[in-house]
Amino acid sequence: MLKLHRHSLAAAALAVAACLLLYAGAGDPKPLAQWRWMDIVAEGGMAVMAGLWFVMTLSSRPGGLVTRLLAGGLAAVMLGSWADCQDEFFRVDKAAAWDNWLEALVPFGMLVLTAGIYYWRHEQFMLNDHLAKRERLFRQHRAFDRVTQLADAAYLRHQIRLEQQRDPAGKCALVMLDIDGFHRINREQGQREGDRVLQAVGHMLLLNLRNEDLLCRYAGDRFALLLPGMGEGDACQLARHLCAVVAMMRHHGPHGVLPVTLRYASTPVRGDADGVMARVSAALEAGAA
Repeated sequence: MLKLHRHSLAAAALAVAACLLLYAGAGDPKPLAQWRWMDIVAEGGMAVMAGLWFVMTLSSRPGGLVTRLLAGGLAAVMLGSWADCQDEFFRVDKAAAWDNWLEALVPFGMLVLTAGIYYWRHEQFMLNDHLAKRERLFRQHRAFDRVTQLADAAYLRHQIRLEQQRDPAGKCALVMLDIDGFHRINREQGQREGDRVLQAVGHMLLLNLRNEDLLCRYAGDRFALLLPGMGEGDACQLARHLCAVVAMMRHHGPHGVLPVTLRYASTPVRGDADGVMARVSAALEAGAA
């Protein structure tokens, strides 16, 4: 991600170097006895931490308004704190306007950073809505699959238990979906293309679910769908719809359009979570026989 922001990183590094050269050229060095170490540690530490946050922000985000505001605000705080720190090493005329302007970058940077956090907050609201079907009742990113960014089987197991505790007598169904001939896609097209198929199927399924539904990558090419408040008949109807929309999907592989189809099995959520998951998995295996 940092490669996308190499110009911003270079500009920040040049600004830090230019600031140091400016103070060294325009100011008089102070003797070591006049250095105030507490101020050096405080002001220099703020500059270092703001610089670290600046790099971390750029390394974790694509370009855009929010990224520019967050990174710009942190860069201004870093440069202002760095300039403030130089006063501990060089004696500068108090009437020098440029020195005051450089130090004023700290409150200005905080203002820009605040605007960035404001827009980031709105961005998070939209992302949270998008992730609702992936996370459902709580967030625990250790339980998320690297390829599809969906929850894994352990997360599903925990969610089944939570649903049973929340509404023991309520309707709830579990659907399992399997990609037909996925091993052939991996063998003929390569694992990277297989991962792209998994991602495409996951996105298509999410677009056709309610906010309260939970989609997980169960294992390999299998997806599991937890449907609170839905009986088995409605769950089967939804599963058929999902199979149909995935079959109509035009997935473009390296050698043209790659057909992708699903098969499914469903079961009511009754009994312990492991038993429910084993039951629907066995039904899916029996349907493939």
